Formats: sequence, C-alpha cells, structure tokens
Amino acid sequence: MTIDTLLIIGGGLIGSSIARAAKAYGQAKTVYVADKSASACDAIERLGFADGVSENAPELYASQADLIILCVPPGRIGEVAEAVIPVMKEGAILSDVGSVKGDVIKQVTPFLKDTIHFIPGHPIAGTEYSGPEAGFASLFKDRWCVLTPDGADEAAVETVKLFWEGIGALVATMDSKRHDIVLATTSHVPHLIAYTLVGTAVDMEKVTNNEVVKFSAGGFRDFTRIAASDPVMWRDVFLANREATLEVVDRFIEDLSALKRAIRWDDGDALLEHFAKTRDIRRHIVDAGQDSAAPNFGRDD
Repeated sequence: MTIDTLLIIGGGLIGSSIARAAKAYGQAKTVYVADKSASACDAIERLGFADGVSENAPELYASQADLIILCVPPGRIGEVAEAVIPVMKEGAILSDVGSVKGDVIKQVTPFLKDTIHFIPGHPIAGTEYSGPEAGFASLFKDRWCVLTPDGADEAAVETVKLFWEGIGALVATMDSKRHDIVLATTSHVPHLIAYTLVGTAVDMEKVTNNEVVKFSAGGFRDFTRIAASDPVMWRDVFLANREATLEVVDRFIEDLSALKRAIRWDDGDALLEHFAKTRDIRRHIVDAGQDSAAPNFGRDD
C-alpha cells in the first residue's frame, strides 16, 4: 500500500533515511520534510530527497499528510504533536520513532482527537552519525521496527506496518511497557554503560587522553562509537524511560559485583561459565541476521 502524502518532522539521521527510503522504494507518492533548523532545511533541499521542505510543518504540510512521522528527540514529541494534531485531516495517522514508548504515549495522548489514529513506533536502526547528510535509504533493511499500538485501529496499524515493511524493515508489535523494559536492556543501559566507561577512561589520572586514543583496543573503540551518539536524544531517553532503565541498571550492578567477586577470589570456573553464556548470545544475534561478525556494524537506538 502506497501512502499518498508522507510528512516527516525532523530531518536528522532517522527522518532523512525514512524520507529517502519512502522515495526509493515507492512507499509514498509525495514526501515532505519539516525541521526547525534552517541549516537542516537548506541541506535537505540541496540533497533533494524530499518534494518539499519547511521550518513550519503545521501551516504548510500537516493538513495534507496521510501519515505523519515524528522524528524529533523524545523530549520534544509532545510539543510537536500539540502543534500538528489540530490541523491533521480526518483519518490521518500520526506515528513516531522514539526509543521510549510509554512516555511518548503519555505526552501525545492529551492532544489526540477521535478523527486521527496514533500508532507509536520505534525502528531499531541507526549509526553514530546525525543530520540530513547522514541518512541513507537502506538503513532499515532487515532491521526491526516495533509498533506499540495499544488498542489502536487495526486498519491504521496495518497501514503503518506495511509502510515499514515496504522500506525493508521487519515489524513486530508489543505493548508499550514491555517495549520499554526490552529496550532498556538491549539499548538504553548499554549506551549508559558506554558513556560511563569512556568517561572513566578519559578521567583516569594515570592514563592520558593520548594513550586512550593511541592504544584503544577493539572493545573500547566499540564503546566510543556508541558514546558518540546524540547526547540530547540520550538525555531524553534516560529521563523518559527512568523506571525501566534503573531496574536494568540495578540488575547489571548485581551481575558486575558477582564478576568482581569471582576475579577477587580467583574463581575461574565462575568467570568461564559467564563468558561462555554471553558468547552464545552473540552467536544467536549474528545467526538471526541482526549484526555481522565484524565490529562497528551499527547502532541500535
């Protein structure tokens, strides 16, 4: 099913990639992009992957769109929804790409009206780069996009599902609470750990910044790639998914303390058992086609 008019609000990595993919794979006849940044709008216009671009989405494009996807930081989704929902046409669909769903639903719900459909979404794909220039049409190929419709109109859910499948994604549905605990485990806390570890390495008094750069091993380089992600977005993610993140952090601290004890007491068997178990998880991820055996494959936000 092809969307007649698609509006992307937020022309960064994810938004510009959706726009490119919609055009490349024929999933929308007309693609508009709106971004509050004048420089981003200039870049989008120069790159030519949209049929129209503007700093003011509600006045120019929102009333025409059959599907609007909010690709702004999680902390801004409520204010953008408040601006566009009043001018959306009857039967139109509003979605988003935020990596936290419970808080997004909480932000958007007060502004919803009976004549439109809200289908929250989260494509689990990305890189550490940002901006309109960073996007590419194949970003979502064979990557999961999770929808959390929580009782929304089935036909509207199917429309959004087919759109994501049409640009190459694999689509799953789950309730928003489960999504947030799953993503806290697989994405949010790993990013928190990466930010912490890189900061620790840089702050260590006995290690100079030059040595951190010069002698970075593969594992540390992977952490620096993750820690290079958009700081504004991740600030919003951690605050929005506070409860699930803290739950997983507490479990991680317990497990890390157990490994610390094993090292302190020379318990090689405990270390080997743990490392073998986590190695198997890595194999399963590669076998499922969600990563390659090579390092630095991509970011999951």
